[in-house]
Amino acid sequence: MNGTSAPAAVPPQPLHITPAEVISEFSHHHPSVARINNGGFGCCPSSLISFQRQIQMQWLRQPDEFFFNQIQPGMLRSRNVIKDLINTDHVDEVSIVDNASTAVSIVLQHMAWGFAEGRFHPGDATVMFHCAYGSVKKSVEAYFVRAGGSVIEVPLPFPLNSEDEIVQEFRQALEKAKQSNRRVRLAIFDHVTCMPSVVIPVKELVTICREAGVDHIFIDGAHGIGCVDVDMKQIGADFYTSNLHKWMFCPPSAAFLYCRRSSESSSLHHLVVTHEYGNGLARESTWIGTRDYSAQLVVPEVLEFVNRFEGGIDGIKRRNHDGVVEMGMMLAKAWGTHLGCPPHMCSSMVMVGLPACLGVLSDEHTWKLRTYLRDKFGVEVSIYYRPPKDGEVGPLTGYTRISYQVYNKVDDYYKFRDAINQLVHDAFTCASLPNS
Repeated sequence: MNGTSAPAAVPPQPLHITPAEVISEFSHHHPSVARINNGGFGCCPSSLISFQRQIQMQWLRQPDEFFFNQIQPGMLRSRNVIKDLINTDHVDEVSIVDNASTAVSIVLQHMAWGFAEGRFHPGDATVMFHCAYGSVKKSVEAYFVRAGGSVIEVPLPFPLNSEDEIVQEFRQALEKAKQSNRRVRLAIFDHVTCMPSVVIPVKELVTICREAGVDHIFIDGAHGIGCVDVDMKQIGADFYTSNLHKWMFCPPSAAFLYCRRSSESSSLHHLVVTHEYGNGLARESTWIGTRDYSAQLVVPEVLEFVNRFEGGIDGIKRRNHDGVVEMGMMLAKAWGTHLGCPPHMCSSMVMVGLPACLGVLSDEHTWKLRTYLRDKFGVEVSIYYRPPKDGEVGPLTGYTRISYQVYNKVDDYYKFRDAINQLVHDAFTCASLPNS
């Protein structure tokens, strides 16, 4: 003995999840389907489904005890996890809701009250991209326009070469509003657009909106959390929503709505009015009547799941991005087409041009082709129609949006490649095509 104490034993570090364990976690997926459309409905691993069922049984065994003793502290735990994930100062800025559509309606209902209470005036505008998600457009129509507002739609260039094209179009829309003497009360834009799918330079758009005097900025980040970096302090928006069941592995349906603390934020209310009305949106959202809250209560366990992967959620995002870009470029090379935007503007989804001979010439064609791929080839993927611009000669009008999540394998994309190649072969041999 030399008189020195032995170093303290270092506790063994937990091993990262293995490929076999990943396969097991998603073994409930249909085994014969190449599921490369995670952006559609997300995914949930088996271990979290099991935990959710435990919560459901606790509720069903003794609803009174669960309601009075478990829901509120459980929701607070989930909100604190989200608060840290999105880097915001106070847990009261985070409300848990069913999905992004619910969050959009909450904010737009608040905007509608601006007209009713005389804070806004007939003709005041909202600015949004023409490719905003369908339910967002309908919510604008149902609340904002019906209350007396107007809409300025911003065309999203596609295919894209740089973020500057997006920023320029948005600047022009704000200038258009100024020239027409319309006060812009609300700007709505995606963090990751749905169709076509590109990452929007949200920080830059927030900055130019502030410079233009836009009252409120709302970011629809339905695909945000778990897919791209979501940092409220860096982004600087007034409102931000994201689904937790898209890219964050929650069971459906769970989402959050961030509302920046201000003198006005206390006047936001949930669409469903209960006895919690007036206690703040975060509190109102934790109880909207008798329903299943289990998906919203598993958020802490979801964080444990993602931390089993090397690098946690940041590592997952990085690998998903790299994987989808690699697969997108493989498909584009196989079909002689191109990606819809540069790789750095892709998230965990990417747009890939389809061979022109497939004849995707309308939205109806996209649904026919998507259904045909599902039924004939066992490939689940999204298809997009891009209307040709005036004066374009021989434009590519058909694109596919592929997703990449931890459960995906290279063979999924090879299966899709080969299915399209078969359809191309059929086109040149005058065989029946889905759009014919």
